[in-house]
Amino acid sequence: MDSLPVDEALPRLIEALAARNAAVLVAPPGAGKTTRVPLALLDAPWLGGRRIVMQEPRRLAARAAARRMAATLGEAVGETVGYRVRFDSKVGPRTRIEVVTDGLFLRMLQDDPSLDGIGCVIFDELHERGLETDLSFALVREAQTALREDLRVVAMSATLDPGPVAERLGGAAVIESAGRMFPVETRHLDREAAGRIEDTTAAAIRRALAEESGSTLVFLPGVGEIRRVEERLKGLDPAIDIAPLYGDLSPTEQDRAIAPSAPGRRKVVLATSIAETSLTIEGVRIVIDSGFMRVPRFSPRSGMTRLETVRVSQASADQRRGRAGRLEPGVCYRLWTPEAERGLLPFAPPEILDADLAPLALELAAWGVSDAACLPWLTPPPTASLVTARALLIDLGAIDEAGAITPHGRAMARLGQHPRLAHLVLKGRELGQGKVAALLVAILGERDFLRLPPGQRDVDLRHRVDIALSGKAPRQILEAARRLTQGKDSDSSMTGALLALAYPDRIGRRRAATAGRYLLSGGRGAALPDGDPMANEEFLVVADLDGSAQDSRIFLAAPVTAAEIEELYAGRIVAEEIVRWSPRDGAVLARRRRRLGALLLEDKVLPKPDAEALKAAMFDGIRQLGLGVLPWSADLAKWRERVAFMRLHDGSWPDLSDPNLLASLEGWLGPFLDGVSRRDHLVRVDLAAALKALVPWDRQREFDRLVPTHIEVPSGSHVPVDYTNPAEPTLSVRLQEMFGLSDTPRIAGGRVALTVHLLSPARRPVQVTRDLASFWATGYKSVKAELKGRYPRHYWPDDPLVAEPTARVRHPRPR
Repeated sequence: MDSLPVDEALPRLIEALAARNAAVLVAPPGAGKTTRVPLALLDAPWLGGRRIVMQEPRRLAARAAARRMAATLGEAVGETVGYRVRFDSKVGPRTRIEVVTDGLFLRMLQDDPSLDGIGCVIFDELHERGLETDLSFALVREAQTALREDLRVVAMSATLDPGPVAERLGGAAVIESAGRMFPVETRHLDREAAGRIEDTTAAAIRRALAEESGSTLVFLPGVGEIRRVEERLKGLDPAIDIAPLYGDLSPTEQDRAIAPSAPGRRKVVLATSIAETSLTIEGVRIVIDSGFMRVPRFSPRSGMTRLETVRVSQASADQRRGRAGRLEPGVCYRLWTPEAERGLLPFAPPEILDADLAPLALELAAWGVSDAACLPWLTPPPTASLVTARALLIDLGAIDEAGAITPHGRAMARLGQHPRLAHLVLKGRELGQGKVAALLVAILGERDFLRLPPGQRDVDLRHRVDIALSGKAPRQILEAARRLTQGKDSDSSMTGALLALAYPDRIGRRRAATAGRYLLSGGRGAALPDGDPMANEEFLVVADLDGSAQDSRIFLAAPVTAAEIEELYAGRIVAEEIVRWSPRDGAVLARRRRRLGALLLEDKVLPKPDAEALKAAMFDGIRQLGLGVLPWSADLAKWRERVAFMRLHDGSWPDLSDPNLLASLEGWLGPFLDGVSRRDHLVRVDLAAALKALVPWDRQREFDRLVPTHIEVPSGSHVPVDYTNPAEPTLSVRLQEMFGLSDTPRIAGGRVALTVHLLSPARRPVQVTRDLASFWATGYKSVKAELKGRYPRHYWPDDPLVAEPTARVRHPRPR
């Protein structure tokens, strides 16, 4: 075998695994760890002839690594070394090393938690921190601790922070390989690129091909950018081959991209982040890095996962640059400035922090874990996202309310699909539409294959199902459907009904008097593109939409009928009578409704609502509007003030304060609300009778004596008592009307002296007192001196206690 940089670290790794059951290997990009480590461990005594399973995050890398190791042994793939990836497997009875993608490894682990017959699990490129990899790591570590202490676990990466991983593996040894990478010159832009990324990238490719020799590996965010760059490279030297490389390509097309160029030819490989790790593309010594990647982001609020274009991390940029120094000195063109590089994150956040956790929650339930916190996670899953995921699983019948997996949930887990799609497949089979269900799952699991001119969009999923039924869909979709299909019946008109099984929270009903705008059963709004033929459909099921705050754009959907919704969700449709206060209408709203979640299936007037429910709604309305909405008269308001005065001085009197009256509406106002259903009706309420019924009969008889509305003063006038402030009832009276009265008027059986506001002839206060005798003796003279000149026609006697009281202007006759 040719020498590779990682070779010098292999003896230390073998020694570490002989002593303990775990190790962490850190080696630079291109060091050869992916293909060297499994072969080096094959004859380890502790392995005892058992298999080595290496988990590889990407299908392309898994196949390439298996081929490389098999070639090293001089064998065909499927003998000592084999692989298992989606839709493709090459293993045999003699296979000792299996390279397996993360999803398939998770299935192996669930089927046999003890990993019988496996002596070592290798996690390659652990730094990528995919959701399934993180879960597999936690489950393997738990299995190792609880069931298989003899199982060896190796974590490998070029850019991994080894400390936390070693700690999770029980203090595993960390082996670092200095490597022997060839030097790579890094060239940055002088200033930030303006314009579209494909224009900047195409210009950089032309420049690099002119300045450097060898083949070029170009990193772009996604397939759209790859296609547009490929378009812009037309007219290059015919001796230069353009080769796209991304996950949706067929294995043959992927192999063509990574194969060596023919003698005398050069290659430009336009790749997504699929080419960052565990992959050697022969002849590449130039890397052009756009600096962007596309990652999934899940919103628990919207329940949607969207791909977002983000800046690469420093670790990813280093991985990409390393591809240029794998076989000889190289050069890396970074399409950003040195200043921008300083702002890159050190590592990309683990997918578990932003992912849809429904698949993870189902796997945990299948594993038998009710509390995710008990597992040895590299990064624990966010609690809020996990709660959302488990709510969906309960909705789909995959787990029960306690979180335990159901038989249906276990069947879903075995399919290896997203829980929504697994549920669709199983229920579709029960409905005799297994073929259409399988095609739907395959279509939704891949990139949309329907290509339309720019600006045009076909939202209707039925069209895609019809194309697939005719056999004209892409090979990977037909192959995926074939593996899931049970039954031959196929009716594309069932597309919407089947889709509703996967997306019960995205069944939408058209909003009244609008076209193309829908309210979904999950409570969100959604809208079809303008002019879409389905805009007048009453009901739709939405499979794909964006995550905007208001009306989300619908990308894929299919119509469904009310009858189909009724049949599919008969057990979950809620029939209810709604009797509630409507602030907008100022009345009680009484409706008979049937709904699925937030989706209103039927809404009719309730002709005879329950009387008590009607009253309860009116009580809510009164509480929202306040007591001022009731028909208060001036006299009744004053009566309530008088009761408040008595309660202040005798706690046995009723509490008629606003808070207490609002809190006890049902008791005192209820008997008077019969037939009242609108704000306007409240004028009919006998509020006086309702309130006065709160005062016991014996108290009502003595009430006017204890709390008089008026007091007769010496002049003979009956002056009203003001009880606005129950702590200080007042009597406002002109001074001349009080002559001859030495004692302050009292109420409440003589217990409370009134506060007397003595007024000038112009009825302005000149003195406030609760002790009239003191005022006459000490204060009257100064008031007389001040006012006599101003009001000379009025009576100002020298001795007010013997003077005749008067309500007139002129002097009374002397006695």
